Amino acid sequence: MSDPSPRTTSQAPSTDLKPETSGAGGLPQPSAAIEHHRTGARLQTERGITRISDIVVSKIAAFATKEIPGVQAMGNTMARAFGRARSLIPGASSDASSQGVAVEVGERQAAIDIDIVVYYGQSVVEVTEAVRANVINRIEGMTGLEVVEVNISVNDLYIEPPESGEQSEGSRVQ
Repeated sequence: MSDPSPRTTSQAPSTDLKPETSGAGGLPQPSAAIEHHRTGARLQTERGITRISDIVVSKIAAFATKEIPGVQAMGNTMARAFGRARSLIPGASSDASSQGVAVEVGERQAAIDIDIVVYYGQSVVEVTEAVRANVINRIEGMTGLEVVEVNISVNDLYIEPPESGEQSEGSRVQ
């Protein structure tokens, strides 16, 4: 039954992050990092506001991506070439830790775009799903931001060069 008396408030709606209740039927959440996020990682409190810069989220996403087996490199072909050229210039910044990652960070949410190169022979679907899950887990766990999307572009396949002692099929002497 509903309460028949009308309720009015003189306060504006709160913009604080409110803790969410546990899942349906009180089921436990799948991971501690997601639980941390869903139970109200508070970026705005009565004692102050925490702002997390794009570069922080970008670096977390890059490191989380590199943790996944099957990811050979990050960035598209041009970005990787510029990164190699930049590393050859004396005194130039060699921080390419977040190469291949673009982020949009709001007050409570983040969206991430990632460019990767996958090893030939790996399942692209499995690698990208593992990257997506790890990036979401790391960002939500470390920052309390809700990750609304992780878009992944697989721009290339890395094919390992044959070992120097082996002959290729076409160059074998008979």
